[in-house]
Amino acid sequence: MHTKSDYQYCSVETQGSVLIITINRPTLHNALHPPANRELAALFSDFQVDKSLRVAIITGGGDHAFCAGNDVKFSATASLEEMKLPEQGFGGLTSFFERSKPVIAAVNGFAYGGGFEIALAADLIIASENAKFALPEPKIGLAALGGGIHRLSRQIPYKKAVEMLITGKSVSAEEGLELGFVNQVCNPEDLMECSLAMASRIEACSPVSIDVTMSALAHGQDSASLVEASKNDTRLAKKLFTSKDFSEGVKAFAEKRKPVWPGE
Repeated sequence: MHTKSDYQYCSVETQGSVLIITINRPTLHNALHPPANRELAALFSDFQVDKSLRVAIITGGGDHAFCAGNDVKFSATASLEEMKLPEQGFGGLTSFFERSKPVIAAVNGFAYGGGFEIALAADLIIASENAKFALPEPKIGLAALGGGIHRLSRQIPYKKAVEMLITGKSVSAEEGLELGFVNQVCNPEDLMECSLAMASRIEACSPVSIDVTMSALAHGQDSASLVEASKNDTRLAKKLFTSKDFSEGVKAFAEKRKPVWPGE
């Protein structure tokens, strides 16, 4: 495990090919202001291009909050220029549409507002039993325009999403599991172990296959129909079938052994 300490608002470590990012503002319930968002954006941009890293896990420091969303106290006195978000959006994720590596949100407490939007922008959510999720923006005259409206209404039944979006309703980890936006619920003390186990299952698969799958998913999300969503598949299939990963995968299967992925 390698730990990096040269960050102001996060703590960062690597475990094999897994990058673990912990938002480190527990006294503010891990609320984020633009400097923290820019730090996270830089981290996720570096993760995307680092060939030694395959999966990222984002979680919150402390025992109570994943991320409380926007740092309202900072916003109260900041100028419009100071409030500007990075191109990758809130938490460095909500507008990072070019990302093709999996991100797991390990939600260790409440994820409200922008914090929930970060979790929704991740590809998988592992939640502790004490996790809670809400988009309470309408209660203070705002709306979940950091991707929360569109992602939630695509990831769960529409009318359930509308209820959460226009009432600010909070849901538990178990209800999130039932609705389908949470992948797994575990004991708080087991959260990182469960998240790393999920990352390990991803690592067991071909890096090229994961890249192709993530690219196809992203294109499909931008497409209005199945026909349109499938238009990119031929190009992706060619990339897959001409890769060294494909050759290694079928060879390992025939030889009844675990593949050693070249990653190209």
